[in-house]
Amino acid sequence: MKQDIDDVFDADFVDRNRGHFASIVRIALADGQCSAEEKDFIDQLANRLEITPEDYKNILADPSSYPINPPYLEIKRIERLYDLARMTYIDHVLGPKQKDILKKFAIGLGFQSDIDFLVNKALSLLVLNVDEETFIEEIKSIDK
Repeated sequence: MKQDIDDVFDADFVDRNRGHFASIVRIALADGQCSAEEKDFIDQLANRLEITPEDYKNILADPSSYPINPPYLEIKRIERLYDLARMTYIDHVLGPKQKDILKKFAIGLGFQSDIDFLVNKALSLLVLNVDEETFIEEIKSIDK
């Protein structure tokens, strides 16, 4: 049986989003608590990543059963940081906890330098409404 190329990409897309979502849920629940703001963010993220209701329920029940796959390449980590930062900034779901949650995500993505500075820089770039390319270049320049 020959598999259609679209099916392969769709399956990879679904698996990647499921793993990405599980990683974020695991990070959000790492302290054993999930605030109302975090829950709202997780709900919105599930919708954006096209997580099925069944997968959502399973991931929330046991996020550790899904592998954490932080991006290996710096560019991919920054792209993912950009996506998460935009979601937290644009939706204002997390309110005053926005920075704290974004710090958790940055650490979970594998960033190791000054996380406070990184998150402040990321959010300030969003306030300036920079595009993704500018965001990436600015974040890459932090450790240079």
